[in-house]
Amino acid sequence: MPVTGGATVAVAVRRLGSGVSAGYGDAVFDTASIVKVDILAALLLRAQDAGRRLTPRERTYAAAMIESSDNDSASVLWRDIGGADGLNAANERFGLARTTGGDGPQWGLTGTTAADQLMLLGHIFGARSELSEASRTYLQGLMGRIVPGQDWGVSAAGDGPGWALKNGWMPHDATGLWVVNSIGRVTSGGDDCLVAALSSGNPTKEQGIALVEEAARSAVSAYGRTM
Repeated sequence: MPVTGGATVAVAVRRLGSGVSAGYGDAVFDTASIVKVDILAALLLRAQDAGRRLTPRERTYAAAMIESSDNDSASVLWRDIGGADGLNAANERFGLARTTGGDGPQWGLTGTTAADQLMLLGHIFGARSELSEASRTYLQGLMGRIVPGQDWGVSAAGDGPGWALKNGWMPHDATGLWVVNSIGRVTSGGDDCLVAALSSGNPTKEQGIALVEEAARSAVSAYGRTM
């Protein structure tokens, strides 16, 4: 597992044009709020299976959960999808082999890997997906409207206009060390890239942000020359 200054970091990148991906680090990390993307993907999948669209209530909670990372909204939709069981069932269809929903109401303690998050991003931004085109477009739109102050992370790896992302951050009560994660799509060198950068053991949130941003920049730059 790659470790930087006492913190552990993993990163995975895929260029949408070529479909080629690469990664560094295979540790399992707590998701914190990046799981909100997975929660919404699971909700959209359930709605598709039922042959319906999201209700106005669901859309209100979904927008707050993604755009401003509202935790209460996430808790409501977590219950709506059936908690960890519902998330795990959706992730089996998405191919997320190493992602396990958090116990009880603790959605932020869902465990995941950078490779799994890259797989999830592929279902949101790629053409081959369990999600319908309408579901993908909806999720992409919310991830492109993150409120100011929460738009850090993988966006640092882009050199073109536009990004779509979701970040997660939380301190562990026992240690005071921070989990800081970022997933999303950026444009680099004229290509769309999917990026997942996960970290744990950060002394502060700010140091975690700096770490995942550097990991995302380095990965897109390095892998972009070989992919």
